[in-house]
Amino acid sequence: MSSNQKSFWTPGNILTAFILAGGLVLTVLRFTQGIGAVTNLDDNNPWGVWIGFDLLCGVALAAGGYVTSASCYLFGLKKYHSAVRPAITTAFLGYFFVVIALLYDLGHPWRLPYPLVWSQGTTSLLFEVGLCVATYVTVLFVEWSPAALEWLGFRKIRNFVIKLTLPLTILGVVLSTMHQSSLGALFVIAPGKLHPLWYSSFLPVFFFMSSMVAGASMVIFEGALTHKGLHHKMDKTHLEEAEGVAFGMAKAASFILLGYFFIKMFDITMDNDWHYLATGYGALFMVEMLGFVALPAFLYALGVREKNLTMVRVASVFGVLGIVFNRFNVSMLAFNWQLPASERYFPHWMEIGISIFIVTLIVTTYRFIATKMPVLYEHPEYKDAH
Repeated sequence: MSSNQKSFWTPGNILTAFILAGGLVLTVLRFTQGIGAVTNLDDNNPWGVWIGFDLLCGVALAAGGYVTSASCYLFGLKKYHSAVRPAITTAFLGYFFVVIALLYDLGHPWRLPYPLVWSQGTTSLLFEVGLCVATYVTVLFVEWSPAALEWLGFRKIRNFVIKLTLPLTILGVVLSTMHQSSLGALFVIAPGKLHPLWYSSFLPVFFFMSSMVAGASMVIFEGALTHKGLHHKMDKTHLEEAEGVAFGMAKAASFILLGYFFIKMFDITMDNDWHYLATGYGALFMVEMLGFVALPAFLYALGVREKNLTMVRVASVFGVLGIVFNRFNVSMLAFNWQLPASERYFPHWMEIGISIFIVTLIVTTYRFIATKMPVLYEHPEYKDAH
């Protein structure tokens, strides 16, 4: 066996191969035996972990694309320039695989594009979400494409796409504002099913605000992982600007989290829901608000003040986990809260396996792109666009 073959079969690559192989088996089962063979979904619980995690969390955690590009190109914060391409790459892969995940969740996956072609319900929130996500995936692909075009050597096409940066950024922010908030609005129409501590007419605002925190946290979290695993692919500019990007995103996240916390408390006061805090759901709510909103807000602020990069990175972990926890609470744990325990939803192990499979596909694809294409470094022939 050659040295290249030995270096390829690392423990991480072996685990990745095992997950991908298992995921392919589960995929075959899903599309040959039907959705009922691999899920615990039913008429009372038609949405499960594939919506709660793969879609709601996936869309929120992919918000780093619009957060970073808007900071750089709309607000003129050029110190974030080196973070734009990694963030756009993550966002594009996140949204692309959200669409892939939807194919698993739909009973008739071939009908995914139907609403965009001959929908009769154009006033539906799901129609708006579907239209925005489909359009934004296209926008993200075009925004990401210069990296691939530079890698392939298609200079003329790449130069044309670069000229579209500003309008694409504006369109991306508009579309993100619409569908991030609309995902929250989906639950506004279910006041009897969602627990009062999470139900609010401000859910669209909460989802949009938390998506900004998710985007900033993912930029920091992804940067830490990339710095550790792909350090050799990063050029001098990316290495020098990495700390500034982390501290800038941390400062923004701390302010947004603080505002989010007080708006949530104000909302509970308006609806007079304080008495629910003495229940089991109240304990769950306080874990979310104190452990995944107040704590990361404090850690972000303290990390920025002390210039402590480790603290900021720890806060980003809490920020990412907080988004996952919130979306799980809204879509599953606090949803259908009045049903007896025997009728409550708990995901089938195959559902969890397919979600792990999709996340592994995202990480594997990102690793390939970052290794082969100019995402973490400036292409020597195209330094003008970075």
